[in-house]
Amino acid sequence: MLRRTFVKGAAAASVAGIAGIRLEAAAPAKSTDRRAVLKGNEFFLEIGYTTVNKTGKPAVATTINGQIPGPTLIWREGETVTIHVTNRLKVRSSIHWHGIILPYQMDGVPDISFKGIDPGETFTYRFKVKQHGTYWYHSHSGYQEQTGMYGAIVIKPRRKEPFGYDREHVILLSDWSDEKPSSIYRKLKLSSDYYNFNQRTVGDFFSEVKQKGLGKAFNDRKMWNQMRMSDRDLSDVTGYTYTYLMHGHPPAEQFKALFKKGEKIRLRFINGAAMSFFDVRIPGLKMTVVAADGNHLKPVTVDEFRIGVAETYDVIVEPKSAKAYAIFAQSIERSGYALGSLTSSASMLAKAPKMDKPQALTMSDMGMKMDMRSHKRMKMPMKPYKWKAMEKQTYPVTPLPMATGPQSTMKAQDPKYRLDDPGVGLRNNGRRVLTYADLKNRYSTARAPKPDREIILHLTGNMERYMWSINGIAYPDAKPLLFHYGERLRITFINDTMMNHPMHLHGMWSDLETGDDNHLVRKHTVIVQPGSKISYRVTVDAKGAWAYHCHLLYHMAGMFRKVVVV
Repeated sequence: MLRRTFVKGAAAASVAGIAGIRLEAAAPAKSTDRRAVLKGNEFFLEIGYTTVNKTGKPAVATTINGQIPGPTLIWREGETVTIHVTNRLKVRSSIHWHGIILPYQMDGVPDISFKGIDPGETFTYRFKVKQHGTYWYHSHSGYQEQTGMYGAIVIKPRRKEPFGYDREHVILLSDWSDEKPSSIYRKLKLSSDYYNFNQRTVGDFFSEVKQKGLGKAFNDRKMWNQMRMSDRDLSDVTGYTYTYLMHGHPPAEQFKALFKKGEKIRLRFINGAAMSFFDVRIPGLKMTVVAADGNHLKPVTVDEFRIGVAETYDVIVEPKSAKAYAIFAQSIERSGYALGSLTSSASMLAKAPKMDKPQALTMSDMGMKMDMRSHKRMKMPMKPYKWKAMEKQTYPVTPLPMATGPQSTMKAQDPKYRLDDPGVGLRNNGRRVLTYADLKNRYSTARAPKPDREIILHLTGNMERYMWSINGIAYPDAKPLLFHYGERLRITFINDTMMNHPMHLHGMWSDLETGDDNHLVRKHTVIVQPGSKISYRVTVDAKGAWAYHCHLLYHMAGMFRKVVVV
């Protein structure tokens, strides 16, 4: 897999000269503005078919202004932006402004906030920019996001920010496959572990026998087999088909972020992937995290952080040497990586560090009861006083339908808050890893109102049949969630599955509970770890119809709800 990852990138680099070849039906309009960065109040974006080359052979992508990623849009807080989007595809399309607070008619979700953009049509988005920070945009139609339709948004603040820097770069991570998304999904439906080449072997079992003893090793295997699950199933789609990109560049073409010795550099990380979680580090440099999902944090310095699909993190780094540092983003299941160089010279590139070995899921990742001895054996972080206090917070609960049947074959027996757990693959790796427990709003939330009621949502699925749902009910069979304008909600997710799910509520902020009510973290996308629970508060301040879903593209058809605010 390591060799294949390199070869794919190398092949793309060696045939870069043919990257401009276009299939006859794929030629974009000549009037398209192909600049990588667009600034101002009025923008013209064109969705079209473009031939690209990321792996050594040409493939047709769906692009914005003929490029992957689409142009970075620079806005200013407080101004009104107008964006004309023309669809040159043969099918309906859309653009959603991820994390942007705006009228629901401008949100860009077909069949919820508008009908979509038909072939040949132009739709004009217009709204006032009410925030600042790092965001992104992408298609909300079919599988177009997987085939290239995404780009970055940088919103400059009205007031001076509480930290300084000399230079900034956008680091947009994504995953690319030459396979058609419909083919990927079909293979997952036929066999959910089709792309998983990290399966257990007989040798693994004997290693466990040496470590745990025959009885414990046998019982652990028996339990996983009874659940019809694999503790090595960390990602549905892997580097077997994916090439991981950094701002559109495969590893061998390395994205370059330039700096001068002594400068403070702001790196705006965005995970614009369809299905991939990344663990990000810059060997030799500490990263000070200053913002999450566009919102300022109390600074926290780390060696590494996990960025889930659709999340953004802003970090400050201070290179002391005029050399090249690797910007290294390995996939959660360790089947490949995206790579760039933070470098003082465009001709000087960094080498990729060795990838970490994949870790297996534990019984706690499946929501099973764990005693203190097993917790100690795994050396997992544990601060029960915080999470016990959160467990005691009770509010009137709105009962929602909970179905059993083929949509839901997994059940977390004892889900816990695990915000100080960095997650599978990052435990005990010798590096300082960011966790949600580290995130604190830079500004006080002590006066924020308490919730009026609580909604509990179970994230459910059937891995064998690759079916995903909420409360055991897939989206086509579900009634909308009803929010009341002006209320304060507490939403608690319980993840009954073995996968991480990035849950995204459109149109409203999610104030994450991390054990400190005085500094609730404001996010637009929240990762729910396997077998765990997590809670956040929502001020319902936006009338209309909104989407609410897992941001893993191939989960979205079932793990999705329409929210109606009245």
